[in-house]
Amino acid sequence: MPMNKPFWIKIVAINGLLAVLLGAFAAHVLEASLSPERIAVFHTAVKYQMFHTLALLGLICIDNQAGSPRYRTYAAIFFLLGIGLFSGSLYLLVATGITKLALVTPIGGLAFLVGWVLLLISAREKNNGN
Repeated sequence: MPMNKPFWIKIVAINGLLAVLLGAFAAHVLEASLSPERIAVFHTAVKYQMFHTLALLGLICIDNQAGSPRYRTYAAIFFLLGIGLFSGSLYLLVATGITKLALVTPIGGLAFLVGWVLLLISAREKNNGN
């Protein structure tokens, strides 16, 4: 299953745009109205969204000879899922104050980890001649 690169480029562009917008919103609007602890949580969400947006961009740029496109696609899916669950739950936690949303955050972190493992498997599978 080859990566649908135009689709993933759109995903990267949207996530990068959102990370920059949300980071600027936090710095220029939210800092005046939220506690330092809640701002720190928001910045953590932005930081992990941007890190994994860049990881998605990297996945798109990897040559098919360097790793299995199938596992890279799975890695991309898990990175995107992680952004939604990890960063999304933190954004919602800050916006709503509903602390139970923090229970979702580790699931997003696990999705990030699975994405990185899948990237490792991608390289290993290709090197084994599969």
